[in-house]
Amino acid sequence: MADLPKIKIGWFSFSCCEDNTIVMTEVMNDHWQEWKEMFDFRHARVLKSNNIMDEFDIAFIEGAMASPEHVEKLKDIRNRSKKLVAVGACAIVGMPAGQRNNFTAEQKASIDYLLTRFGALTDVKKVSDVVKVDVEIPGCPMDPKVFLEKVNALVKELRSY
Repeated sequence: MADLPKIKIGWFSFSCCEDNTIVMTEVMNDHWQEWKEMFDFRHARVLKSNNIMDEFDIAFIEGAMASPEHVEKLKDIRNRSKKLVAVGACAIVGMPAGQRNNFTAEQKASIDYLLTRFGALTDVKKVSDVVKVDVEIPGCPMDPKVFLEKVNALVKELRSY
């Protein structure tokens, strides 16, 4: 495996509690030795301060899209990525981050000033509302076993090119 180029990874969090980031770092405790040989973490704020936004073999997206800036950044990440993985409930179904999508008209009116002040979207969007998603890893938080299964399947797929 040392002769193969490292798989370029990006991990991005949007509107969420970042529980899946915690799970990923916990999984890394058990897999660090193999992962450091296999993966090049190009962008993962939880792991490093010098992050690179060039190209990714796999981009993991955690969280829902709550602002126009989120939408534009997600589109940029998708354009730079061979595979895009939606991770967790907020990314896959937009909840619980998108609870305000189900507010009554009165409730929406009561938070309108906050949406305006912070430049938020009227409705929170799940990742697949904005870009093509290749793989989904459900949960809040995700199941570490499912995460490893999906990661291993992606590695196998990318190595077969």
